[in-house]
Amino acid sequence: MNQKELNEIRRRLALDKNTITKIYGCYVNTDREIITTIEEPLTTLTESEAQKYLGLLKKSLSGALSKNLMDIEFSNEQIKEGEEYKNLLALYECRLKDDTERAKLFKTIIDAYDPGDSNYLILLASDAYDVPYKASDDTVLEDSSESVFTYIVCAICPVKDSKSELGYSVAENTFRSRLNSQVVSNTEVGFMYPTFDNRATNLYNALYYAKDPSVIHQELIDALFKSEIPMSAPEQQETFTNVLTESLQEDFDFDVVQSVHEQLRERIIEHKESKAIEPLDLTVNEVGGILENSGLSKEKVEIFKEKCNEQFGNDAHLKPEILIDSKKFNVVTPQVKISVSPDFTYAVETRIIDGRKYILIPADEGIEVNGVEVNIPNE
Repeated sequence: MNQKELNEIRRRLALDKNTITKIYGCYVNTDREIITTIEEPLTTLTESEAQKYLGLLKKSLSGALSKNLMDIEFSNEQIKEGEEYKNLLALYECRLKDDTERAKLFKTIIDAYDPGDSNYLILLASDAYDVPYKASDDTVLEDSSESVFTYIVCAICPVKDSKSELGYSVAENTFRSRLNSQVVSNTEVGFMYPTFDNRATNLYNALYYAKDPSVIHQELIDALFKSEIPMSAPEQQETFTNVLTESLQEDFDFDVVQSVHEQLRERIIEHKESKAIEPLDLTVNEVGGILENSGLSKEKVEIFKEKCNEQFGNDAHLKPEILIDSKKFNVVTPQVKISVSPDFTYAVETRIIDGRKYILIPADEGIEVNGVEVNIPNE
């Protein structure tokens, strides 16, 4: 799925757009026991309640592709014989209406998922999207449908105790302490099946969501899909940094990091301005070209490309938005942390003065110390 297709489905999870008839789910405690099950017709809920349920489901389609949202692809062997694939397909085909199939999914999640020290809520819904025809110029004809895309979406949300607060009691006409209540937090993990690829149903893929890309709950992925997933965003970032460090060694200096950051950020900006549908990615050779532009020798670049292929696989494509944080540029020493606007990283310099190493930043005007405007005296 690309970003446009994802956004098209996310817009479905609104009160006036979906065809969801019921919200299903169960509330689970830390002992892996189901406290209660949910089977709520959407039409019987208040508008506020319905919006909150849909908001939690929608969260499982939020974040960035390849970062919070990971594409799960079933192998040919799984499609033929895999229990996990058959279970998801059965849920999809019955549109969640089969009690036995829902219970099977709940058990799979409960047996595998480790929520830490909180109870949690599993939510399920099924929607059918009458996909409007899109002309060659990207004009969408709402009254002309090509096909129907039916999908299920699952959200797993922590449930935590709210704080005891002082509240007004109308009956007693005074303020009383309000008892703790159980409050549902934002979706932690979730998935959608099947995916909406090329604006059509792809029964061989699922989309997995993790609120925190560094905590993807691999145990849940194994239980639900038993399928390999791409390297997580933090893993990719760490691996890329390690490859650079090992390949460049003493040449991995401030100027190189600064140059690579600026060039990758420039690619990200250009891609956004182009409004391209597909996510931006670069081949290992293209990243090697960026290193050459940063002043590195061809020998070092070849070592980098070789190590990159070892770690990411041959013909790997790297995503700049994962490799760097394009919204900030931080320089940290044991004593000082400097945050520089990414638009002005070129202004940061390194110098050796009287035998000591310095990081220099122009400070001609607009200087503040603890919120107070100050001047730097002339020589």
